[in-house]
Amino acid sequence: MHPAICLRYVSLGLLLAFAGTAQAFEECQFNLSEPLVDLGLMSRLAQSDSAPQRLLGERRLSLTFTCPQAQDLSLFYRGTAASAQRLQFTPNGSYAIEVGNAVLDGRAVELGLLPGAGQAPVSSASVLEWRPDHGIAPLHQGTVLQGKTLALQLTLRAWADPAATQVRDATTWEVSGMMYHSASGRYRDLTLRAHFAPTACQPTLSDQGVVDYGTLYAKDLSATHETPLPTRTVRLSVTCDAPARFGLRMKDNRDGSATGGTDETAYGLDLDASNNKIGRFYLTVDPAEFSADSVSTLYRTDSTSNGAAWSSSTARQIPMAANSLMGFTDKTGVTTGPLAIQVLTGTMRIKTYLAPIQSLDLRDVVRINGSGTLEIIYL
Repeated sequence: MHPAICLRYVSLGLLLAFAGTAQAFEECQFNLSEPLVDLGLMSRLAQSDSAPQRLLGERRLSLTFTCPQAQDLSLFYRGTAASAQRLQFTPNGSYAIEVGNAVLDGRAVELGLLPGAGQAPVSSASVLEWRPDHGIAPLHQGTVLQGKTLALQLTLRAWADPAATQVRDATTWEVSGMMYHSASGRYRDLTLRAHFAPTACQPTLSDQGVVDYGTLYAKDLSATHETPLPTRTVRLSVTCDAPARFGLRMKDNRDGSATGGTDETAYGLDLDASNNKIGRFYLTVDPAEFSADSVSTLYRTDSTSNGAAWSSSTARQIPMAANSLMGFTDKTGVTTGPLAIQVLTGTMRIKTYLAPIQSLDLRDVVRINGSGTLEIIYL
């Protein structure tokens, strides 16, 4: 299962594949930063089942559409609608494409949502949901602009009915959509795929893994030094059908945005409007604050080789490192790896640091948008 620890959002896994063919009219070109995105198996996600649909995952991609001559660069998306805002991801799920950070020929522009080719926009904003069978166009004061190159950031999110994710056999969901440019005939097929495996261990997080610091004011933060925020805690519980050996691994969903240089224990808080790093957070696990089954005392053991070798178990509390596995055992000083556990519960501590205010773009609201995924890796 994949429980997600985040400062704003919870995220999980799916597979998105962009593949395209084009019929040449002009030499217009679609370019995507990642033609294939794989977020792993859906069975390893911890979320509250009280929500109508479970968030499966989130990914950001860059899309650039370029033509040799200046023209209307309105782009449309065609897919089966699940609602007015979302597209159908099989009958048991949905997905949405958020579009923002639009740049036309090197200049930042607003976006308009078009109900059809050549029609006036029905709404405009810096960030829009790409609705089924609607277009996205660069705007200035409500007028669709022409240009040669349109660059966009896409945020892809997918959801599923909670009951549909509880499968007994390995299951794959797959659906296709298409983004296209009417005038040139250029298009790209989008294939969305998700894999579901039978649940062995069910993780849950307190407050659905969300840590919200509320509204912070610049006058209360340091202009020249980092500002530490109060330590927050999140409760983790893992319940398995039977005793199982597993490790925990933390993935930074805002990889590359952490301040403080190269440190695998630091996770990013995203970037501001001028691409400045907002800060970082750490996730610390203290074995003394965890319990498992009837074991009286737990010790921590780590692996940097994906479980091939394990560190000597210890009672030390240290931050979790990305790309490392962390497990628990009932003996100190052993290198045999994690103990088989059926029920694990404990408290994780989150420490957050904000970058000096003078290094951030405060012309607009700066949003703390850290996000990580805590994975359970079966051994």
